Amino acid sequence: MLYVDTSVLVALCTNETRTADVVKWYADCAHELASAAWCVTEFASVMGLKQRTGQLTEEQAQTAWLQFERMCANDLQLLPVEVMTFHRAAMLTMDASAGLRAGDALHLACAMVAKAQGIVTLDAVLAKNAKRFKVKPVPI
Repeated sequence: MLYVDTSVLVALCTNETRTADVVKWYADCAHELASAAWCVTEFASVMGLKQRTGQLTEEQAQTAWLQFERMCANDLQLLPVEVMTFHRAAMLTMDASAGLRAGDALHLACAMVAKAQGIVTLDAVLAKNAKRFKVKPVPI
């Protein structure tokens, strides 16, 4: 199973710099895919932010949301986040040298708990820290 972070899901459902790369990776991917259930909230937050900053219209955000919901229903296993996983993420963020933000630390902690074969991310800091904790970053 590969763990997918929200940066990849957003690029898959909206027009981003790396969208073409992500679409190709997704089309070629034969692995089971998973992400923490909280990625639903994070994805929705990104859609709201993109609307507020003029990057997406309301219609474009709704289209992306529907595409995301279809992916969650068909291709992406949503994993529950246990209390101890939040604690593990908190400890990851306490290491200032790691440079992890809370959301990325939670993704990494979830991938570690799920014993993911790899993590798919567009975030260089998350990828660097995943490698540090023996979770293989999947190149896109």
